[in-house]
Amino acid sequence: MSDKTYFENAYFIIGTAYAGKSTMVKELAKRHSGIACEENYHDNYPETLDAGEFPCLTYTRDLEDWHNFIRRSPQEYKAWIDGVKKECEILELRMLPEICNQGKTVFVDTNISIATLKRIAPENHTLVMLADPMISVRRFFERPDPEKQFLYKLILDEPDPEYAMQNYRKGLELINSKETYDEFLNSGFTTILRDENRTIEETVALAEKAFRL
Repeated sequence: MSDKTYFENAYFIIGTAYAGKSTMVKELAKRHSGIACEENYHDNYPETLDAGEFPCLTYTRDLEDWHNFIRRSPQEYKAWIDGVKKECEILELRMLPEICNQGKTVFVDTNISIATLKRIAPENHTLVMLADPMISVRRFFERPDPEKQFLYKLILDEPDPEYAMQNYRKGLELINSKETYDEFLNSGFTTILRDENRTIEETVALAEKAFRL
């Protein structure tokens, strides 16, 4: 059985932050009586991660002083994020077969790379969602989730909060670069661009059309 046959009931959404990926996964799963593998669903991996195999994913787990997290250079921050994505892909590919075996349609907000998706995902089972790269930089700390507010407080507690914020935002700019945006845009997969004037229902319809549901 080929990988593409194995994942025939899985639909993957990739792209940039603030593009609506999490919302689409939840809405599609609701409307199609499916399973929503939402953002960071790999956190539910049942086994304790080995720091030798997953140095990036265990970095924050084993971190003794969280101020060191925000003090990293923008280049170090991006390298860590890139590493996290690669390690998340390993976990997702371990978890997804069992999830797909439940017999329901599975919608995945995924870290799996474009190259891997082209190998494992059936045709029309991958959707790209994109937002302006600078949205993530400008609005990163506007979201109320505890993780971002925790980081925001750490930055304010720094001896030079203004420098700490500039340093962190430079890291965000590297992560959410035009190069990354263009890589998604030119991936060959159907793409939905963020549109503030489009309703969730209208976006769901576009996603369903892309997935041929």
